[in-house]
Amino acid sequence: MSARAEPETSVAVLGAGSWGTALAIQFARSGRPTRLWGRDREQMLAMARNRRNDRYLSGGEFPHSLSVEADLHTALTGARDVLVVVPSHAFRAVLTDIAPFLGPGMRLAWATKGLELETGRLPHQIAREVLGFERAVAVLSGPTFAREVGAGLPTAMTIASPDGEFAKGLARDLSSANFRAYTSTDIIGVEIGGAVKNVLAVGAGLSDGLGFGANTRVALITRGLAEMMRLGVALGAKRDTFMGLAGLGDLVLTCTDDQSRNRRFGLLLAAGRTPEHALAEIGQVVEGYTAAKAVRTVATRSNVEMPLCEGVYRVLYEHVPAKDAVRELMTRPIKPEIE
Repeated sequence: MSARAEPETSVAVLGAGSWGTALAIQFARSGRPTRLWGRDREQMLAMARNRRNDRYLSGGEFPHSLSVEADLHTALTGARDVLVVVPSHAFRAVLTDIAPFLGPGMRLAWATKGLELETGRLPHQIAREVLGFERAVAVLSGPTFAREVGAGLPTAMTIASPDGEFAKGLARDLSSANFRAYTSTDIIGVEIGGAVKNVLAVGAGLSDGLGFGANTRVALITRGLAEMMRLGVALGAKRDTFMGLAGLGDLVLTCTDDQSRNRRFGLLLAAGRTPEHALAEIGQVVEGYTAAKAVRTVATRSNVEMPLCEGVYRVLYEHVPAKDAVRELMTRPIKPEIE
């Protein structure tokens, strides 16, 4: 593993799962010196030796400008930007761990999708609580599968930040011939899209696994988008954000392709697995499982009606058969489509 000093413009990517590895590869592929850190020291040693992540992203070869670090302080030393790519349940803990090592000029971004289960807070709210309000922050989201980014296939995503220059700089550093990043100032909308789409993707997997057909899937996506918008606007997001990459784009992707762990989770549930067995079979974090509970908490607190997400919650946590949940949705009172 490299311990050499990097230029001040280097980026530290924290989280060596499939998505963290893919983003580190993309930063390095675009020419920016990049360090990738993960908690599993043995895994990091193997990645440094093999120049790829055989466990989570075997097809993505590491560019020369990507180094691997097992020591958190070393990974952060000299970095200008820090990108956190960990599951939502670990986000607060990682920010707490890195807080002593963040200099005043270091900027923070994350590709974490989800709400904090205990509090219902969005990632940017957690970042402000842990690190204060002075640091530039941004979120990366959109219709992206790690395997395809790692392989260099054409991809687009959104980077949202209240600091337009920070978002623009990250977008420029990530973009290449096969990767295009767009910018936004609507951090709330982008984060809500990333959290709610995982719940709806579980529902899509359930629906398809039970053989409900294409009509049902499209109805779920369309009405799910309406629920996403409803919650986002109630929390201060811009409605137009949900018609873009981080809203509709990510929703369609995760609901229709089996690279989505959330969709596969729903398919396994439809095949008769318990949530615990389905999670174990997938072997990686399924954000939609905990997001279903967190989204329900926030929607209830905000007095926002989200019947599809409520149905997924009831299947997962109240053991309501999926067919019964669908029947309940189909027999709800008639109402206008556009609210």
